[in-house]
Amino acid sequence: MSGQIELSLEQQFSLRSFETQVENMSREQAQHFLVKLYEQMMLKDATYKTLLKHQWGIEGGSQF
Repeated sequence: MSGQIELSLEQQFSLRSFETQVENMSREQAQHFLVKLYEQMMLKDATYKTLLKHQWGIEGGSQF
C-alpha cells in the first residue's frame, strides 16, 4: 500500500462531532470511554481475523 487513505467528508464530520463529545466529558468519563473503545477495536480485529480465516479455509489451525 503506497497511497494514503483519507477520510470521506462524512467521516470527517463524524470525527468533529466525536471531538465535541469528548471535550464535554469529565476525565473519568473519557478514561472509561477510551477503555471501551479499545475493547471494541480488539473485538473488531478478532472478527476480521476470524472472517479471513474462514474465507481462506484455514480455520482449524495450521495446514502446513
